[in-house]
Amino acid sequence: MSDGAPPAVAAVDWGTTRMRVWLLDNGGNILGERRSDEGMLSAAGTGFEKVLERHLAELGAARDLPVIICGMAGARQGWLEAPYAQTPAALGEVLAGAVRIPGIARDVRIVPGISQNDKASPDVMRGEETQLAGIGTLRGPGTHTVCMPGTHSKWVQVSDGVVSGFGTWMTGELYSVIARESVLKHSLGGGALAFSSRSEAFAEAVREGLSDPAALTSRLFGIRAGSLLHKLASQDAAARLSGLLIGGEVASARLRFSVGGSPVILVGSGLMYDLYATALDAAGIASTQADADEAVRHGLFEAAKHCGMVH
Repeated sequence: MSDGAPPAVAAVDWGTTRMRVWLLDNGGNILGERRSDEGMLSAAGTGFEKVLERHLAELGAARDLPVIICGMAGARQGWLEAPYAQTPAALGEVLAGAVRIPGIARDVRIVPGISQNDKASPDVMRGEETQLAGIGTLRGPGTHTVCMPGTHSKWVQVSDGVVSGFGTWMTGELYSVIARESVLKHSLGGGALAFSSRSEAFAEAVREGLSDPAALTSRLFGIRAGSLLHKLASQDAAARLSGLLIGGEVASARLRFSVGGSPVILVGSGLMYDLYATALDAAGIASTQADADEAVRHGLFEAAKHCGMVH
């Protein structure tokens, strides 16, 4: 932990397989940080309170330091279920609705997720709502479309600080399953993670996915045929798989949310961000970047303020 201002709150992003803990001062600045593989699946066996207290002790946190949490710790299988807020959901109200863990001395609260109960397009999110709240422009006036790439990519529409609708695309999970379990694993080989966002094979596949998403499954098998007949390299096979899936996702989201009026806020960094930025550019969609780590940390600090944990 760094010297200077004392910690005002501990902020925890607790996912399915990983967790991140930050000690923040009264201005939201980082005083200490820990990262761990003790996500919900692991902590459910060890005990959520035990895992949290060990990390806080390692950071030198006081026993009365309040804690604000987002993510899967609030799922039904987590520490305590934080019931979903329903769309339309005002981000400030979602943060203020953080649920306190009963029966423990420390003030620990979990931010609820958001649900969309439309029978035609039911959907849920946990953790992303806190990232959204951590992007300052989304809490103000105006209508914005947000793309949050990941295992389960989220596209969200936020109007005047209210989440009006969203959708989930299982693009990342599909890539992983297809690369590991389908016939295409023989074509990808060791190239599954070896391609670049600047790959021409990726760009070409994105354009194909954008222009004809209905042909996706046929084009996917073309990857296997290409490796057999034209010696398609494993890196290019992986790039094509990623490009077709992401291109199809962008094409679908563009239709569903009428994307294109103002820049899409693209949340992320690294390769995943670069891939989606390339795909959006190919679709003629302008984008601006929001760092995912900063967004969730700022959102947790906003939640702490809404709950009266910091002033």
